Amino acid sequence: MAIGSGIGLMGGVPMQAIAEMTKPKNKLPAWKGFNLLDFFSDHPDRGRPTKPEYIQWIADWGFDFVRIPISYPSYLSIDRSRAIRPDEVLNFDESRLEKVDELVERCLDHGLHVSLNLHRAPGFCINAGFVEPFNLWKDQEALDAFCAHWEMWAKRYRGISKKKLSFDLVNEPFQREDPNDQHSPGGPVNVEDYHRVAEAALATIQSVKRSRLVIADGNGGGGIAVPELGDLGLAQSCRGYHPFPISHYKASWVYKDPENVPPVDWPLNQGDKVWTIDSIREYYAPWKSLIEQGIGVHCGECGGYNKTPHDVFLSWFGDVLTVLGENQIGFGIWEFSGAFGVINSGREDVEYEDWFGEKLDRKFLELLRSQI
Repeated sequence: MAIGSGIGLMGGVPMQAIAEMTKPKNKLPAWKGFNLLDFFSDHPDRGRPTKPEYIQWIADWGFDFVRIPISYPSYLSIDRSRAIRPDEVLNFDESRLEKVDELVERCLDHGLHVSLNLHRAPGFCINAGFVEPFNLWKDQEALDAFCAHWEMWAKRYRGISKKKLSFDLVNEPFQREDPNDQHSPGGPVNVEDYHRVAEAALATIQSVKRSRLVIADGNGGGGIAVPELGDLGLAQSCRGYHPFPISHYKASWVYKDPENVPPVDWPLNQGDKVWTIDSIREYYAPWKSLIEQGIGVHCGECGGYNKTPHDVFLSWFGDVLTVLGENQIGFGIWEFSGAFGVINSGREDVEYEDWFGEKLDRKFLELLRSQI
């Protein structure tokens, strides 16, 4: 201890500086940006097209990342008047695949890292609404199709560097009793099943390009770190939706009676439970542990629904970003334009800025940019 300084020294170097130097480094870059939902719907005509200027603004504002969640039926040639059959899940439609190519190329041209994600994979999606013919976590036929899709993408983008493009295997693993019923009971996927599926897909991708960066989402809907996948060399993707009552306040796809959910504030006090920034730190502790084990971590989805009071949202999400930053974890806001986005969010308690005809939530944007 330096006399009278109150600052610990080791060899003349402040202890705090040494702690920072010895802090485990996240092996994934702290990319920051947005999800683009052009191919999020299973129907190709129901996506949310990303305007060229959106990509320009994302880059101009200093962001460097986009995640593209894709529903595999969106790029198939199938009869959409009936449920898909197992023998149809590889009916790739070249014209629709080229639409994905166009979006990827536009993002790469603006210097953005692209994370390509199967939001709906053969045999699984966290959201119901498209009847799957088999179960990814249990059926070999579904796993074979899953690997065939990733082989197609791996070959299609073989020439793109891992610094510019990564693959996010499957969005938010979850196991329901009835995979086609949104309200069917369920929970985390059996870890052995998840490992088997991830290992097969990874081997398929690496057989095409060994250096491809591949990411596995957290279990149980994205929020549960999976150290059991550590032997595969995969990076992992967490979520920024904790506590859920704030991030998805009055969300109609979550609550059967959304108008009667309890009001929220931050810190959040509901019943005998109180959430604060320390609760967020506790939530991310398992992800911090992955980083300490040498596993790269990124937050592929985060943000808050437009029914959350804006001041509550900004206060809470500022703490989420603080904790992610403490752990060198980057983020992808669920969408750029829309209910979770920085423009056209539809919030009723925001004084929007007119931005070239779009409604910009300037306070939200500047909160995000403060992390860049």
